[in-house]
Amino acid sequence: MSKAAQLRDLLGEASELNIVCHNNPDPDCLASALALGRIAAAAGIDERHILYSGDISHQQNRAFVNLLDVDLQEFETASVRDRSAGSLLAFVDHSVPGANNRVPEGTPVDVVIDHHPAEGIDARFVDHREDIGATATILTEYVRELGIEPDDSLATALLFAIRRETLEFLRGTTSAEYEAGAFLHEHADSDLLRQLSSPSVTGATVDAIATAISNRLTRASVLISNVGRTSERDALPQAADYLSTLEGVETAIVFGIVDGSIHLSGRSTDPRVNIGDALDSAFEDVGSAGGHQDMAGGEIPLGIFADFTTDDTQLLDIVEEVITNRLVAELNLSDESSG
Repeated sequence: MSKAAQLRDLLGEASELNIVCHNNPDPDCLASALALGRIAAAAGIDERHILYSGDISHQQNRAFVNLLDVDLQEFETASVRDRSAGSLLAFVDHSVPGANNRVPEGTPVDVVIDHHPAEGIDARFVDHREDIGATATILTEYVRELGIEPDDSLATALLFAIRRETLEFLRGTTSAEYEAGAFLHEHADSDLLRQLSSPSVTGATVDAIATAISNRLTRASVLISNVGRTSERDALPQAADYLSTLEGVETAIVFGIVDGSIHLSGRSTDPRVNIGDALDSAFEDVGSAGGHQDMAGGEIPLGIFADFTTDDTQLLDIVEEVITNRLVAELNLSDESSG
């Protein structure tokens, strides 16, 4: 029996489905949740909820939710703790309770559909394909196989998610992404795709990127920078994307303080560097980090640094020194640098 058929049979036994997105969900996660909800509706589940935690802060993510009218609910532990017998819990674009989500560790999960590297996945239904470029690709495959006709909203969501996750079919793309794209193209709204691709940018995001440009430090082909303190968490990956295009740069890592945490974002085209493993190894003892070989992120609670001082300027200096030193050590960089 195919994965799509197995999922349909499992959903057919339930009366409710709670789909939990990872923290600060991106288009791949949101589109996958929409598609899973549509599959659940076709299986006869009337009670469907898409739950998220964190922020919808990236301008593309905000545009995605607003333009596609995605019905989201903030995650509450009770929603997964006090489930009835006929209620299913699903993860899309992530896979383990407590890892990049606020679901308590050890919580039983019914459905996991993901393409990110992970270990210890335990669920009644698991489709975990690290070789696939986007989770939305897997959901598109299900939609096609189950004969669900996607309306223009769902098709646009899935197609945009695949394009975004694969950097317009340039990163981690397989034949499955092209097949999904060809199928979705026939149903998607091209005008809506253009709107999603070119949302407005906030002044705070531009300021953060400008600060990252000014603070950049290069050693060999590695660039490390920080944005200081910012209200725009998603300015970090945008800064990393931009700085990774500089001549001679193969790996770019940007960090900064957002609310009570230090956030990191990394990009790499260097085949010798697995940026997900590098960030995980550098900060596993103080926070959580990881991702793919070419793209990764992380978060470190600020408390371990804030205990040293109440002066924000001094705090920023401490964070910059400690984070930079850890990255330099992990990546085995020489002392020769340019700023």
